[in-house]
Amino acid sequence: MTPLRLTVIIGSTREGRAGEEVARWFVAQARRRAQLTVSVLDLADYDFPATWPAEATPAMRSFAGEVGRAEAFVVVTPEYNHSFPASLKQAIDYAYDEWQAKPVGFVSYGCGSLGLHAVDQLRTVFTALHAMTVRDVVGVDLLCGGPTPLAEDRLSRDAAVLLDQLAWWGQALRDARAARPYVS
Repeated sequence: MTPLRLTVIIGSTREGRAGEEVARWFVAQARRRAQLTVSVLDLADYDFPATWPAEATPAMRSFAGEVGRAEAFVVVTPEYNHSFPASLKQAIDYAYDEWQAKPVGFVSYGCGSLGLHAVDQLRTVFTALHAMTVRDVVGVDLLCGGPTPLAEDRLSRDAAVLLDQLAWWGQALRDARAARPYVS
């Protein structure tokens, strides 16, 4: 079977963000799976415009193209003020059809809440884009004072469950898209 193209999106562009470290850990977990080909899209690498232009910029087209090539996604997102970053919403909006009929999972982080408020709001956004969000989430608590063996075990188990769900939905939706175009 052809490996599923999983794209991990780092959703924060803040200086000093934890997103790179969290994403690096998750990508290492995902790359252990032979049925996945993993790539990373770091929003900090894109020069997106501050306002919506009349025509898409090269960065916008490049991002949408990467979304279009992917077959499944994991969004690594912080929780800022009980929501997700504006940089992530801006990037999500640069694609539309490219998200349709593809699964999206979440690795979130925050202080105390594990970033779950951000995930709840992202589920609404991706539902509007006709993407399929998977149930389970990997939530990282930045207040726990660093990785402990217990926290590492829980996170690894959570990542395994998330990757299992993404692989199942990714394959099912890839087969469905190949059999007939998705109609929104």
